[in-house]
Amino acid sequence: MPRLALLALVLCALAVAAAVVSFVNGSFIGIVWVLMAGISSNMAWFYLRKAKLERKAAAG
Repeated sequence: MPRLALLALVLCALAVAAAVVSFVNGSFIGIVWVLMAGISSNMAWFYLRKAKLERKAAAG
């Protein structure tokens, strides 16, 4: 797994945890954390797909 994809997944998990904690505490700042989780999950998906296409291009 590419390093950037792994870091994006870690960021996504931390953002989800922060969103849960924020909402449990009654703070609506959790919405920002949900948006951050969405962006980081898209980044992880992008870097995984990019690595897969690069491996396919190198093999073929």
